[in-house]
This record gives sequence, C-alpha cells and structure tokens, in this order.
Amino acid sequence: MTKPGRSLIGSFVLMVTSAATLFGQLVAPHEFVLDNGMKVVMVEDHTVPSICFSIAFRVGSRNETAGITGISHLFEHMMFNGSAAFAPTQFDSILEAGGGYSNAYTSNDITFYYEEFNPDLLETVLVMESDRMRSLKVDSENLEQERGIVKEERRVSTDNSIPGAMFEELYAGAFVAHPYQNPVVGWMGDLDNIRLEDARDYFRVYYAPNNATVFVVGDFDPSFLTEKMVEYFAEIPPQEIPRPVVNSEPPQRGERRVVLRKEARLPSVAIGYKVPAVSSSDIFPLMLLSAILSDGRSSRLYKRLVYDLEAVTAVEATVDQYIDPGLFTVYAQMRTGMSAEEVEQEIYRAIDSVAAYGVTERELEKAKNGAQVSYVSGFKTNSGIASRMGHYEVIWGGYAKAFEMTERLSAVSVNDIRRVAKEYLVPDRRTVVTLVPEQREEAE
Repeated sequence: MTKPGRSLIGSFVLMVTSAATLFGQLVAPHEFVLDNGMKVVMVEDHTVPSICFSIAFRVGSRNETAGITGISHLFEHMMFNGSAAFAPTQFDSILEAGGGYSNAYTSNDITFYYEEFNPDLLETVLVMESDRMRSLKVDSENLEQERGIVKEERRVSTDNSIPGAMFEELYAGAFVAHPYQNPVVGWMGDLDNIRLEDARDYFRVYYAPNNATVFVVGDFDPSFLTEKMVEYFAEIPPQEIPRPVVNSEPPQRGERRVVLRKEARLPSVAIGYKVPAVSSSDIFPLMLLSAILSDGRSSRLYKRLVYDLEAVTAVEATVDQYIDPGLFTVYAQMRTGMSAEEVEQEIYRAIDSVAAYGVTERELEKAKNGAQVSYVSGFKTNSGIASRMGHYEVIWGGYAKAFEMTERLSAVSVNDIRRVAKEYLVPDRRTVVTLVPEQREEAE
C-alpha cells in the first residue's frame, strides 16, 4: 500500500507531453500515473492566481443498462452530498467561502467534475476530492433526495419542453440497440427503479481511480501537487476495468418516422441522420457542414427559412461528437401558418443541393473561421482548458487530440463537404420526428 509521504520514486511515471500553441497561447501539459491507475495531467500557468481542478470519469449514459438509465446523471448530483469527512453541502461551502465554485456535467460518454478556486485552497480541495472518491455518502437519504431532484429536472427539461421531448423521441427512434437511444436524464420509470445496491455497485466500478483522469490547470507548483496527489489519492484501490460497451446497432436500411402529439402552439420538426463516431476523419467535414447549413445569418438554412421564406423562428444543425456513431441533426420551429411538411422539404432541398453541387470556397472558409475561433476561445480560461482536455481524453481517445483540431478542420476541402453530404445525409439513414400541436383542453 502507498503510504503518505513515501518516496515518489516508483509511485508514478512522469512524462512531458508535446506543447501546443493556440492563437499565441502556450499549453504545455505534463502527466503522471499513480500506482492505482489514476492519470494526472498538469498545465502550469501563473497568468492569474487561480486553479481549476477537474476529474473526467469514463462513464455516461452509454454505460447504463435497462432499468437504471439516468444513474450517471443521478450520481452527478449525489457527489455533492457528503462523504466520510465532509457533511452534505460542506464541499461547496468551503469552496465558496474561499472565493471558488464547483460544477459538473454528465453526457452520453463522460461525467466531468471541476472546481475553480484560489491557489491557497489547493490542498483542501485535494483532501475533499479524495475523500468523496474513497468514501462518498451512498445511502438511502442521499439517493432519495437526489432521485426527487433529478425527476423534477426531467419534467422540466424533457416532459415539459418541446425540443427536449422531440430529441428524446428522435434518439429513441433512431437507435434500436445502442444505449444512445436512452436519454442522459434517464427514463422516469428507471429513475423510480434505481436501488441503493445499484448505486453502490455503480460507484465502486465507475468512480474508481483507474477509470478517471485528473486535470489541474493554473497557478500551482507541480512538485507540490505531485506530492499531494500521491499522499491523498494513491491509497484509493483500483477496480476491475468495466466491461466495454459493445456497439450492436445494426445498419439503418430505411427512413423512420415518429409523430409526437403534444400540447404546443406551433409544429416543429427534428431530423437525424446516422453519422460516424469521432474516430472517423469524416467527423471534421460533418462539423463544418453543420456550420454551413445553420451558423449565422448567411448560412444556407437560416437565410432560406428565416429570411427568404419567413417560415421558421429558429433552425439549427449539429453533429454529435460521440465515442460510437451518432447523429447529424436538424431542428426547426415553425412560424404561424407554416406546416412541418413544407419546412422539412426545404431542409432536404438545401442538403440535396450540397450533395449535388457542393459548397463554395467562401462558405467553407467562413465555417472554418467560425469553428476555429469558437474552439480556441474555449482555451482562454483554466476551466475551459481542463474541460476541453477532459472531453478529448475520454471521447476522442487522448487529450493531445485537442491540440490537433484547428489543423484537422483547416485540411477539410469543398470536395470533402460534398462527399459526406452525399454519403451520410440520405433518406435511408434518416429518422424524422414531427410535432403535431395539441391544444390545452379548457375546464368546463
């Protein structure tokens, strides 16, 4: 067992990764790995007296099974409700008293926690983080309190939200075997079904140190941080590597259509095309195609549907950046007097035009500029750097890939845009959800 204060020799392997310069900003990570398998990535930057400490866990709704969907997001809430040495809410109270804050998010593929705080709180944060990794309060009180909060969150974000309900139907209809069919917030019946033993098993397996990568960015002494990470985290035992998720999704061989009848004023349409995972180089032209279609007032769908036809109040195209194949989606909210069918056909005409005739160099350059500026802006803060690196570590297969993005986007050609539109945005790979508005029944 690792003992606090022992010699650092043999407790980890230290290495310096390649530095990257993004718009003049140098990001030079150093990493080491504890005996228990926890990777720690450090980015020292004394520009401002602040530190971001974050942990990326390799778990999300993709890892859930029938009957316990939503447990990943539920744990995001439970993690702030006390551990062996800290009472519920004390974690946040200590941070806020020192001028800091904490936050977290859960997605299909990752659960990510981070705190931003003054440098003098670093050791305190390490003590709190290691204590909740070792001995989180996983009991009935914590589970029931957060179960109720997450169920209410589901009501607000999905049950009572037009876009939320439509995208839930879209993914449930598009995927027949892969866990991406399940909402991150979970199905209501599953939220009711999660038992205490499910929560304890989940915590033991997925919140183990060898299933996590720590990112520390900001104003700290790397030698001090290294010593304290060994002192507080090295004794937490690793667990057996979780069973990998198998992508059993069969090829889609025809269009699927879903009609959602829901109380609403106006119709909407959501369209999703099956596209590759981030491991495919085609993800880069697909990212830029989504920008060409809907980013900015001069984008194709925005100009056509919002300005020329005055048919919609909003239109947005996005592409999933997932470990396994996801969707390229287009969502549109109609104006009064416009039908979902009319707008749907206009969307197809815009996509078919790209597949048939391609896009202009000017359109592509504009999309590249916007994507790169948006991407690099995420590296302006300590928490932004940590979040980006965590995202690429878990989803893309390594945080170093974060520094390749601008180069990969720059290499996309107009021929690449046309090719991916022709290959992926076709009817047989398409799922469509149409909202049919229902009026509220007035009480007699």
